[in-house]
Formats: sequence, C-alpha cells, structure tokens
Amino acid sequence: MTDKPSVLFVCVHNAGRSQMAAGWLRHLAGDAIEVRSAGSEPADQINPVAVEAMREVGIDITEQIPARLTWDAAHASDVIITMGCGDACPVFPGKRYEDWKLTDPAGQSLDVVRQVRDDIRTRITELLASIQPTR
Repeated sequence: MTDKPSVLFVCVHNAGRSQMAAGWLRHLAGDAIEVRSAGSEPADQINPVAVEAMREVGIDITEQIPARLTWDAAHASDVIITMGCGDACPVFPGKRYEDWKLTDPAGQSLDVVRQVRDDIRTRITELLASIQPTR
C-alpha cells in the first residue's frame, strides 16, 4: 500500500451498495483514503432510496454518478471490495480482496435499505481499522 491507500467498491449497477460504501468511507476517513466506486453494468443514476437512506445519516451522495468498472481503476486500487458483481470483477495479484454479501437495495423499501446502509457502515469501520490501525 502507498502512503494514501486506495479502496475500490464494485457492485453491478454502482447505484446503491458501492455508492453507500464509498459515501461512508469518505465520511469516516476524510481525505486519508482515496475512494473509488464502479459497476460492471452501471445504472443511469444513483438509487434514490439509497440517497435518502444516506441523507438520514448526514451523508450526501447525490452528486455521485454510476461509473463503469475499468481495468485502470482496479489496477490502481490497493483494496477491492466486491458486492455481487461475480466474474465481471477483475482479479489482480497482490491486491487485497473482500466480497461483501449484501442485499441489493434495487427495488427495496427504505427500511431494507437502511439495514443495508447500517451493515455497510459496520463493515467500513472494520475496513478502516484494518487499513489504518493507528487512526
């Protein structure tokens, strides 16, 4: 890892799980970690229910735009967190990988998305502690 570690969150549409994870990491780590998110089949917009769930905890992800997963983004990341993208996620030797089994918020109620949001926050806190144990 470099002085400033980088984390890439990848899900299928880059509209819910990966965007919430990126929002949490930016919120909790500030500028100490470079945060990226992408999707294997990006949607046209962020899931509005995910936006609302994050807004409830004071995190604004409205300006984020779903992006396509690129080789360059994966290659430039120290840690790659996948969330249901399967074989579409590239594998690079020497990278740290985690696959988070999370409910896809697409089409889910706000109550379900809140649970996903809170699960992601717990995982982000653990991830942050493992990347920067002195924080």
